[in-house]
Amino acid sequence: MKKPLALAATVLLTLPLAGCGDDGAGDSGGGDGTTLTVFAAASLTAPFEELERTFEADHPGVDVKLSFGGSSDLVAQITEGAEADVFASADTRNMDTLVDAGLAAGDPAELATNTLAIAVPPGNPGGVKGLADLADKDLNVVICAPEVPCGNAAVEVAKAAGVTLAPDSEEQSVTDVLGKIESGEGDAGLVYVTDVTAAGDEVEGIEFPESADVVNHYPVVAVKDSAHADLAQQWVDLVLGDGQAVLGAAGFGPPSP
Repeated sequence: MKKPLALAATVLLTLPLAGCGDDGAGDSGGGDGTTLTVFAAASLTAPFEELERTFEADHPGVDVKLSFGGSSDLVAQITEGAEADVFASADTRNMDTLVDAGLAAGDPAELATNTLAIAVPPGNPGGVKGLADLADKDLNVVICAPEVPCGNAAVEVAKAAGVTLAPDSEEQSVTDVLGKIESGEGDAGLVYVTDVTAAGDEVEGIEFPESADVVNHYPVVAVKDSAHADLAQQWVDLVLGDGQAVLGAAGFGPPSP
């Protein structure tokens, strides 16, 4: 009879422990377990991760959940019902989609600007010197898909420069483009200046004068009907305030005057 009693005791001891674990299921934050969900363009990854740490330190019990991706994908998710408290886009076109859908809590504010650069693998095996080289069909060129802000910028900058790009791959986010260059799958890719900075020694960056003709403007806004409207606005305020130094250090340009 001892073995059944021992088993029963083990079960009784285990159940409360399992119950304690379930209390925090789906909540990686502390305190009251409030989760602030921020949807942001993939190019904002590094500075927003730093701001996440700052925000959580200033708001005990709040867990900032960052969701990065192509701006077009993110706004599509929000308009289809995905729960988000804040949206930061890499262009005004996708932000306009959110506003037109009546899902912005107020007027979007510009948080930064950005321009394109060419990323190549270390050593530049393709011998890329400028934008015109990306028309060379012998090179494996990677850009973002046209519906993504970095892809639209690539199309516009090529048009302004009179260059016909010959991409071998079109990706859904700028980080996907960068990943292919870092892995050596591509000879050259059009990404943002900030992505080259964030990649460090994993890629080499080549700036080209035509990039000044196409500037991406990054707007941010709290999402309408957020369950955490006050916190959402506080995140926006952080990005527009002290966050400017963080964005600047990451290579972003200041908002337009």
